[in-house]
Amino acid sequence: MAFGEEVSRLPSGVKSSVLTMRKIVAIGLGVIVILGVLWFTLFNRKSDLTEELQNRLELAADEEQLRIGEKLLHSSEELRIFYTERDFAEAWSQNGKLTKLGEELKFELAESRYDGLDPEDYHASEIEVLFQAISDQKGKLKSKPFAELADLDLMLTDAFFSLARDLEIGKVDPSTLKSGWDLGVNTPSINYNELLNESIRRGSIKEGLESLYPEFKIYKKGREVIRDLDEKRKVDTLEWKTVSLEKSLKMGDSHEAIPGLRDRLIFWGFLKPYDFKNPLVFDEQMELGLKQYQRNNGMEPDGTIGNLTAESLNNSPANLMDIAAVNMERLRWLSDTLRDSELILVNVANFQLDYLNKLDTVLTAKVIVGKEYNESPVFSAPMTYIAFSPYWNIPASITKEEIAPAVRKNPNYLAQKNMEVVTSSGEPVNVKPKDWSTDPFPYLVRQKPGGSNSLGLVKFMFPNEHSIYIHDTPARSLFELENRALSHGCIRIQDPAKFAALLLKDDPTWTSEKIDSAMNQKEEQIVQLKKHIPVVIFYLTFWADSNGAPHFRSDIYNRDQEVLAALKRRRSA
Repeated sequence: MAFGEEVSRLPSGVKSSVLTMRKIVAIGLGVIVILGVLWFTLFNRKSDLTEELQNRLELAADEEQLRIGEKLLHSSEELRIFYTERDFAEAWSQNGKLTKLGEELKFELAESRYDGLDPEDYHASEIEVLFQAISDQKGKLKSKPFAELADLDLMLTDAFFSLARDLEIGKVDPSTLKSGWDLGVNTPSINYNELLNESIRRGSIKEGLESLYPEFKIYKKGREVIRDLDEKRKVDTLEWKTVSLEKSLKMGDSHEAIPGLRDRLIFWGFLKPYDFKNPLVFDEQMELGLKQYQRNNGMEPDGTIGNLTAESLNNSPANLMDIAAVNMERLRWLSDTLRDSELILVNVANFQLDYLNKLDTVLTAKVIVGKEYNESPVFSAPMTYIAFSPYWNIPASITKEEIAPAVRKNPNYLAQKNMEVVTSSGEPVNVKPKDWSTDPFPYLVRQKPGGSNSLGLVKFMFPNEHSIYIHDTPARSLFELENRALSHGCIRIQDPAKFAALLLKDDPTWTSEKIDSAMNQKEEQIVQLKKHIPVVIFYLTFWADSNGAPHFRSDIYNRDQEVLAALKRRRSA
């Protein structure tokens, strides 16, 4: 029997109550449905700001680069992915109000100048204007305030991605520079979308960005040096006219440049202000301060103002900030190279080799590097073998430009230099005088093992396309020179026996006596290394040591300016 028929059989009073109940239930169900629809609409309707972000990104879907007005954004693809994955929800504001994370990122953008970067590459000025407009209680916003919030959200996110990339791999691509940097090009190892989402979740932008710094400690120390230089720059009242000297100045000399140079030593804290009898005289007090300055800047502390010292003292705080910026960029390029626990580092600009084991320096040695027109290249390769009592296989270019002319002038030249001419397989050749005028010379010239050999008593090989290696030298006195850019490109080391002992330390049969014997025999001996330790030849004219002390070196190959120009070139895309 149907429910309606059942009701019709009921007494009229009961039937009325049942019908009333049915109406109440129906109304209640209707109210629930309406409330559910309202609830769903209220909590699932996208905000005006979210819709604005979605509309902008979807309308610009066919454009290769996003822009805000005329301003190009740098990370268009990352922006599309980031906002699509969050259903176009804003990242830097809530309910129309800016979050603390937005303020923190704005601060970190300004702080990027201590990384040697330009905050304007990350929309710093435009972001500041938008912050001011949105925060202005008088309301300088457009008729739709979410338009400004959308501008700001996109710019902040784009700035984060751009800064993250520059911190991890550098702004400048070293492969585009004329000055060689054959250490490979870093590629991002981190998903910046994930990094930003994680930073937002943790509530810390600073922590996320700092995770991208190069792993070695000197990077953070370098940031502090640039910060200190910036404070110096703000109080700098000196005139930094270039001082060039016709001859070196020593204590007791009188010169018109002395007052300015003294002021610079006082400015940098190497001299305290003091009374002097004659401002033009280079006195004893000034000499003491100068020696300390020279020690701190890798010069021979001889108390004499030569060209190298004068060149260094010509640098103002602003100049030094530029030099530091260039080298902070180089450190970012190095980040993938210096991950091994055991490394041989050669800083060409510092004329120094450091053998590192788990970041501890176990050997430091002076080196001689390539002269200006035979620059030592920047590259990395594993050390594979040692040649004791080596032959020097003279490069064809040196044979043509130096050996052949010398032999034509003096037929006894080869015998005097302990040299011989051989075939490519090492067989001796009797060369006719006319052969020395042949171009190219058809044979190989090599110098026999011995104390007069230009490679000294040992060479250390890390095969590479540059034909560069580390070797001993008979000209030991050259290590006492301040400027040691003297070779044809290879690296001459001051302490070859100690270096060999370190490379062979895992083989107890290689005692110091055995090494000495191997270095003084008549035949070349090749020793293959069990462990192939990376050799990194690089070029740094600034770094900060573990104590935070700054070290600046002369730009012997004039490479800094090209990097600086590229760093300062405003990013347009």
